[in-house]
Amino acid sequence: MHTFFEAMFFNPKWYHYPSIIVLAPLAVLYGTFMWIRRMLLVPKDFDIPIVSVGNLVVGGSGKTPFVIALAKKYENVTIISRGYGRKSKGMIEVSKKGTILVDVEHSGDEPMLMALSLPKSSVIVSEDRHKAIRLAKNRGAKFIILDDGFGRVDIEKLDIVLEPEEIKNYLPFPSGAFREFCFSKKYADIVLKEGIDFKREVSFEDLKSRMLLVTAISQPQRLDKYLPEGVVEKIYLQDHQYFNEKEINKLFIASGAKSILCTSKDKVKMAGFKLPISEMKLKLEIKKEIFAQVDAYIEGYDNER
Repeated sequence: MHTFFEAMFFNPKWYHYPSIIVLAPLAVLYGTFMWIRRMLLVPKDFDIPIVSVGNLVVGGSGKTPFVIALAKKYENVTIISRGYGRKSKGMIEVSKKGTILVDVEHSGDEPMLMALSLPKSSVIVSEDRHKAIRLAKNRGAKFIILDDGFGRVDIEKLDIVLEPEEIKNYLPFPSGAFREFCFSKKYADIVLKEGIDFKREVSFEDLKSRMLLVTAISQPQRLDKYLPEGVVEKIYLQDHQYFNEKEINKLFIASGAKSILCTSKDKVKMAGFKLPISEMKLKLEIKKEIFAQVDAYIEGYDNER
């Protein structure tokens, strides 16, 4: 069922359209509700520069590597994420200036990847973004990045929206992958298109002659064009799903592979596994003028104060 809806959202075929049509009234209601919410809520100014990196479609737009690239440019940065897929609730400090404070089950995979990638930044996960912002300020943050924060219209911020390279279904949930009507991107301060404003760069570590691809990301088929030679089998799990070492080991042995090939996001959930890992690393090549726009926002914010 999950595979059916993921295909319907991102790469619909003729047999998906009956479901799309049946669900269309709900999609219109959902989109209308989100638009009214955006019009009515008044954003709160927290007296600190906040940049949101978000998107309009669920999953797979490059938010995490974009956040990492952005955070590396500044001092006293705190990243605030909801922590999708984590096995914890409430507000949790994942890292303080690079010191890891919890395990991946408490943080979630993407916040842990950000924490490990950013030795000078701090990471907080919380469903309550307001509470997390106040904590970040108390901890001395001078700049906050909201991971996946475009929908948080109750917070005053600079909104950066990332668009995928190709969109085949422009409908809101549940008929499509859009979280709001597609025209809502006009409310963003900066809209960036993959392939034009930023590009993915993929590198690998510890490649073997035979590898079993194991991944739990949204739209895993998008990895295909980057895969190296030697992938003998592919195991796709749901986005953010955790791995069972015994089950993965059985699949590994059955495949005759010499290592597990996974993304960096997957690897953080395999910490401590006694399996050989080949890592698929992703970073973004981002136009310099985009960082200049963020610099201008921060400088303008500080000057106003």
